[in-house]
Amino acid sequence: MTAYIDLFLSGIFHAAVLFLIAGGLQLVFGVQKIVNLACGAFYALGAYFGITMVGVAIKYGIPSYFLILILLGSGIGIGLVGIAIERLLRLVYDREEGFQLLLTFAVMLLLEDLIRMIWGATPMTLGNLSMVYGQVSLGAVSLPVYKVLVIFSSLVLALGMGWMLQKTNFGRIVRATAENRRMSEALGVNVVWINVIIFTLGAILGTIGGALVVPTSAASLEMISEVVVEAFAVVVIGGLGSMRGALVGALVVGLMRAFTIHFYAELELLLIYLIVISVLIFKPNGLYGKAAE
Repeated sequence: MTAYIDLFLSGIFHAAVLFLIAGGLQLVFGVQKIVNLACGAFYALGAYFGITMVGVAIKYGIPSYFLILILLGSGIGIGLVGIAIERLLRLVYDREEGFQLLLTFAVMLLLEDLIRMIWGATPMTLGNLSMVYGQVSLGAVSLPVYKVLVIFSSLVLALGMGWMLQKTNFGRIVRATAENRRMSEALGVNVVWINVIIFTLGAILGTIGGALVVPTSAASLEMISEVVVEAFAVVVIGGLGSMRGALVGALVVGLMRAFTIHFYAELELLLIYLIVISVLIFKPNGLYGKAAE
C-alpha cells in the first residue's frame, strides 16, 4: 500500500508541472486560436535558465532555502521572451492553421538551437538540491517537501488564473476577445495588447513548469519533445481551450505515467497514445471541450 501511495503522490507532482504547460497551451488557443508547438521549448528554456539562476544565487551566497522562489522568479523572467515571439506570430494570425503550426514548430527548433548554443547538449542537473526542505511524512510514506511546494504552487497558479479570467475586468475583456475578436475591436479593446499579454502568460506558465521540475530531474534537449507529447495528450483528453480540461487531463496523464513507469516502463508512451486515440474516437472534443460550430 505504501508503494501505491508513493506512486500516487509522484503522479500528482508530475501532473502539477504538466498542468502549467498544458494550461499555457489552453490559454493561448482559447484567445488566439493558435496551437503552440513551441510549448516544449519554453519548458526546456525555463529548466536551463532555472539551473543557471540557482547557480548564480549560490555563488552570491543566497541561502538554498530560497530555491523555489529563485526558480519561480527565473521562470517568470525568461518567460518574457514570449513578448518577442508573439510579434513574430502576428504574421500568421489570419492565416490557415497549417501556417500557424509550421511557424510555432519553427520557433521550437529555433529555441532548441538557442539552448544548445548557450548551455550545450549535455544534460544538466541541480544534484540533490530538492532535499533542502527535507521531507514530510504521510503515514508510512515520506515525500520531499519540495514536491509539496510545487504542487501547492501549481494549485495557486491555477486558482489565480481562474480568478483573473472570471472575476476581473481584464478577464472579462479576455473572454470577450476570445468569443468575438471583431466585436471587441469595435468596442475599443486593444486586441494587439491582449494577444501580447496572453501569449506571454502562456509562455511564462511553460517556463515556470520547466524551472520547477529541474531540482527533481535533469534538464536536457530531449525534454522538449517528451513534454510536447504529454501536453498535447492532456489537451486532447481535457478538450482544446478548456482550463478545467487541462487540469483533469494532467491528472490522468500524470497518474498513468507514474504507475506505468513503475510496473512496465516500456508501455508509458503507448498507453498515452491509446488513451488519446480512444478520446478522439469516442469523444472527439475532449472531456470538457466545446463542439466546433
